[in-house]
This record gives sequence, C-alpha cells and structure tokens, in this order.
Amino acid sequence: MAYTEDQVNALQSALARGERRVTFADKTVEYRSVDELRLALREVQKGLFLQSTATGLWPRAPRQIHINTTKGT
Repeated sequence: MAYTEDQVNALQSALARGERRVTFADKTVEYRSVDELRLALREVQKGLFLQSTATGLWPRAPRQIHINTTKGT
C-alpha cells in the first residue's frame, strides 16, 4: 500500500491529542489503544521510507572517499 505524508500527519496529530480515532480523507479508524496507534504510525513512516528509497527520492548513504598521503622521500 502506498502511504502519504497526510496519513503520517493525521496519525501524529491524533497521537499528540491523545485520541485513538483517526480520520483521513473519507475513512475513520479507531485504534484499541495509544500503543496500537503508535505502531500504526511507525508502520506508515517505515512504508514511506521504503517507498522513497525505492523511487530514489531518499538518497542512500553518501560515498566515503579516503585519501592516504605520505611524505615524499
């Protein structure tokens, strides 16, 4: 499933208010506990990260260039 930043924002907003009910677009989900809401938020954030790395929007680790020098003889 493709996730969006709006979904992350809706979950974070509900978590900040201490609510268990999240409404996004035309769907409403009520979680059983705040911990379950946190797990959902973590899953959506993970999905967004994986989507962005798969499409090349999130860069991988930068290359490291090591330069070794010595004094001339």
